[in-house]
Amino acid sequence: MTASEFDAELDARGLFCPEPVMMLHNRISDVEPGGVLRVVATDPSTTRDIPRFCQFLGHELISQAEQEGEFVYLIRRGG
Repeated sequence: MTASEFDAELDARGLFCPEPVMMLHNRISDVEPGGVLRVVATDPSTTRDIPRFCQFLGHELISQAEQEGEFVYLIRRGG
């Protein structure tokens, strides 16, 4: 994943529920509608919480992957 694939990034490594989603809620507002936010987290609960966050608030979860014990998400901000 290259920096050209996203407009902003949130590093939530080492944080535990509910902190990653709380930080995501604040950080996504810094991204223009249609922009892409990359989130990196280490808490496995984000695999449940981040997709629900996107669905509930109308953001698009572009991708979700686990890489070397880290969970990486690309989220397109909804309008």
